[in-house]
Amino acid sequence: MVSNVRLLQERLQYQFSDQELLSLALSHRSCGSKNNERLEFLGDSILGLTVTEFLYEKFPEAREGDLSRMRSQIVRAETLAQIAKELDLGPELLLGPGEMKSGGNRRDSILGDTVEALIGAVYLDRGMQAARDSILVWFKPLLDAASDTQPIKDAKTALQEWLQQRGKPVPTYELANTGGEAHSRLFTVNCRIDAVKETVSATASSRRKAEQMVAEQLLTALEQGL
Repeated sequence: MVSNVRLLQERLQYQFSDQELLSLALSHRSCGSKNNERLEFLGDSILGLTVTEFLYEKFPEAREGDLSRMRSQIVRAETLAQIAKELDLGPELLLGPGEMKSGGNRRDSILGDTVEALIGAVYLDRGMQAARDSILVWFKPLLDAASDTQPIKDAKTALQEWLQQRGKPVPTYELANTGGEAHSRLFTVNCRIDAVKETVSATASSRRKAEQMVAEQLLTALEQGL
C-alpha cells in the first residue's frame, strides 16, 4: 500500500473515493497480474483528448499541424516523467523486488506511465470532469507555457527547422505547373525530402499557399513516421 496516502493525495490535489484505485494506479506490472497497465491505456486517451481540447480552444487560428505539434510537446514521455518527479511519485511506486532493486522507481518510462495510470484512476473514481481537472492542475505550467509563449510557426518554417535540427538538407520547392483562367490561376508545387520516400504535391491559388500545403503534408508524414 502507499506509504503515506494523505500526503500523496495532497500533492495530487485530488482525494480518491476508492483508495484501491490509487493503489492500482501505482502498481507496476512487475507486481503481478494486478497492475496499472489498463489504467495507463485509459489515461493516455483521456490525456490526449484533454490537451487537444485545451489547445483547440486557446488557439482558434492555429492549423491542425500546429496543434498536433504543440500537443506532442506536452504529452511526450519526457514531460510525463517530469510531472511524475514534481509530484514525487517515485517513492510511492509499487514494484516487484527485481524492478525495485534495479531502480525502477527512478526510471522515466515507469514514472510517465504512472501519471497516465493515475489519470485513468481519477476518471474511474469520479468521471471525466474530475480527470480533466486533475490534468489541468498537474500540467498547468506546460499548458500556460504553450498558451503564453508557443509560437505558431508556418509549415515551411516548421519543416525547415525540423530538418535542420536533425542535420538534414532543407527542402526545395519546385513549381511544377500553372493553369486555370487569368482570374483564377492555379499553382502546383512539388517537394521531396530524404526522410519521406515519395514526392509530395499540392495545388492552390498562389505559389505560396501551395508551398505551405506541401510543407504541411510533409510534416504530417514525418510526425506519423512515414
